[in-house]
Amino acid sequence: MRGNVPAAAFARRPIPATMDSMPYNTRMAGAAAALILGSTAMAADCAGLAKLQLPQTEITAAEAVEGSFTTSQKQKLDKLPAFCRVAGVLRPSPDSHIEFEVWLPQSGWNGKFQGIGNGGFAGSISYAGLADAVRAGYASASTDTGHRAGGQDARWALDHPEKVVDFGHRAIHEMTVKGKAITEAFYGGAPKRSYFSSCSNGGRQALMEAQRYPADYDGIVAGAPANYWTTLMINAAYMSKETMYTPGAYVPASKLPAISQAALAACDAQDGVKDGVIGNPPACRFDPAVLLCKGEENDQCLTAAQLKSLKTIYEGTTDSKGKKLASGYAPGGEQEQGGWGPWITGTAPEKSSMYAFSTNFFKFIVHSKSDWDLRTFDLDRDAKLAIERGAKALNADSADLAAFRARGGKLLLYHGWSDAAIPGQHVINYYQSVIKKMGAANVESFSRLYMAPGVQHCGAGSGPNVFGQFGVAKETPETNIAAALEQWVEKGTAPGSIVATKFKMNGQPTSGVERTRPLCPYPMVAKYKGSGSTDEAANFTCAK
Repeated sequence: MRGNVPAAAFARRPIPATMDSMPYNTRMAGAAAALILGSTAMAADCAGLAKLQLPQTEITAAEAVEGSFTTSQKQKLDKLPAFCRVAGVLRPSPDSHIEFEVWLPQSGWNGKFQGIGNGGFAGSISYAGLADAVRAGYASASTDTGHRAGGQDARWALDHPEKVVDFGHRAIHEMTVKGKAITEAFYGGAPKRSYFSSCSNGGRQALMEAQRYPADYDGIVAGAPANYWTTLMINAAYMSKETMYTPGAYVPASKLPAISQAALAACDAQDGVKDGVIGNPPACRFDPAVLLCKGEENDQCLTAAQLKSLKTIYEGTTDSKGKKLASGYAPGGEQEQGGWGPWITGTAPEKSSMYAFSTNFFKFIVHSKSDWDLRTFDLDRDAKLAIERGAKALNADSADLAAFRARGGKLLLYHGWSDAAIPGQHVINYYQSVIKKMGAANVESFSRLYMAPGVQHCGAGSGPNVFGQFGVAKETPETNIAAALEQWVEKGTAPGSIVATKFKMNGQPTSGVERTRPLCPYPMVAKYKGSGSTDEAANFTCAK
């Protein structure tokens, strides 16, 4: 239940003697907080934050909470420390209604601010992320990005271009600036460091912050980023149309085990270890033609039309002029829970997440027609329209991260090779574009990319799939990507390999450890040393 904890004693943090030495967004946050606090910064009581005056912001709640909290979706969160919950609405444009919340530990604040991202089309506040952060001592903030809806629902975007901008990048930035102002008002001092860690659309949001608002965060983790948003939706629409509406082309989920087993038979042992994981998919030369039915069709083989669909999924999308628009999906993990079944094939035609995302995008953002039909999709025409009408607000594809680097920012990226939502090659393409723009030495000074074999979208999968990617720093930098980031930002120690763990039951540490394996900074990959258990990370080294 919600508690009534007096806000009598808070950790006080000194404000720097000169505001000029602070990042621009921190200065603005301080100036905004001063509207209510006056010239001398003092820690505020929780209820008093309801009177805080911030530009284009309405504070709708400020309350002390302890023990448990029940969200508006009736989700109950337990084992919460005493914290101050501030909720509000941001209105940076006349059509904006961005709901956000800031959770502030009543005691034991670690001096850090944690921004929390969203998956899919967003549409809800990430309460689990807020709870995780406040338990670890962080002040944190989350937003619905300007609308309330399911993660695959984009009806809110119809004829609301400003809401598309809010979703695209403005809401996270506004949440961050106002969240820091509220944090400073509560504690009497600005956060010493600010971090952002998220995956999927949250990874896109992470890169938006680094590219557009480089002063917002000191350290950023971008997981499986959907940063080429329009290209991803073009790819999903093209693949959905080709594999669902071409006669006989649909590949049912019942055939995924045979596809997965054939891919493993071709490439599992290429890295010297036969462990049910393809260690380096770009080196895999799997020919799906081995699955062509030689007699009556069954779940162990594919018809010629289904084989063409499979090749399309692996190869990606190319326009009529031969230009590659999107990479295909890597072989491996096709049959796994969270793999191709929910994302690509679905339980039936038009029942996959790929179909849902792409049709919502083209209906409500590109064509502004709620009755638009995927059967009318034309690759050349609709790809051009998608880029014209969506890229500016939604794509986080700028390779120029010089401003983020110049102010000392650090960026870690990761992507699972078995990801069935976003092709792993996409993040490599982006990382290589940054190297081309800024130079390898400059990029190495502030960024690393980790590719995770056998890992599905953001987690799970047959490979070691837990490495601290779900939020705040909890374990050591050697096993936790968030901790590795903080160590780099705060101590200047650049990360090397990060040990990933696979538990006997996915994501459940109490089930016991099944396997560990190092995740290597790209372009290096893990190589078995030739002796010792292949289930222990210590027996592998990172090599090009």
